[in-house]
Amino acid sequence: MILEICVDSYTSMVTAKNAGADRIELCSALNIGGLTPSYGLMKKAKEIKDIEIFVMIRPRCGDFLYDDNEFETMKQDISIAKQMGFDGIVTGILLSNGRIDIDRMSQLVKIAYPLKVSLHRAFDDARNPMEDIPRLIEMGVCRILTSGQRANALEGADYIARLQEKFGDSITIMPGCGVNAGNIKQIYKITKCTHYHMSGKINVDSKMEYRECIKRMNTPKSEFVVERADYDLINKVRDIINDIENDIITKS
Repeated sequence: MILEICVDSYTSMVTAKNAGADRIELCSALNIGGLTPSYGLMKKAKEIKDIEIFVMIRPRCGDFLYDDNEFETMKQDISIAKQMGFDGIVTGILLSNGRIDIDRMSQLVKIAYPLKVSLHRAFDDARNPMEDIPRLIEMGVCRILTSGQRANALEGADYIARLQEKFGDSITIMPGCGVNAGNIKQIYKITKCTHYHMSGKINVDSKMEYRECIKRMNTPKSEFVVERADYDLINKVRDIINDIENDIITKS
């Protein structure tokens, strides 16, 4: 079984690997859903060996309906990720009617090749996305990250289970959003999925001592909070996944 951790800093990446992550989704700005990481962060990430790294390709926050300039930006960012030798990309793009933009997704998959391509939770914002999965498989998308079109993966587990049963032999279905040590066994029991996605992040107080701007300019206190991947949160999930794997082996 595979545990994927999404991170937006080198520090969190090191923590995730040490805690037992199998794969990294590398982003910036996780607090707004994750955006394309900077060139500097990607270059720094290449220093870490022996772990699979997928780069988020998302040019801005908000919806997944992109204009021509944003689409061109995505293509350029994919080319950079490919030149740098990453394992894959994570992306997604929709039409204004809510359907997955199959034509543009296909273009991105072709540009990324031979990098693998994973569809992120644009799938959960999409209209009737299950109908488009055969075409995603055909174009070569390797994985779909989903919360089952619900607020979190546990709430959407029944839908995810249907995806897994119908398409799991042809494309990886990966539950994500709200996955933690307290619910992963239940999600697995319902879905039987073997790949899981989480951030495992906590809020860490800034080390800034000078904070007069809070009074002088009414700066939000949240600007003195940093999100970081937490070793214990991730490692607890890793241990549970290992237990599930051992149970499968024993029963077989």
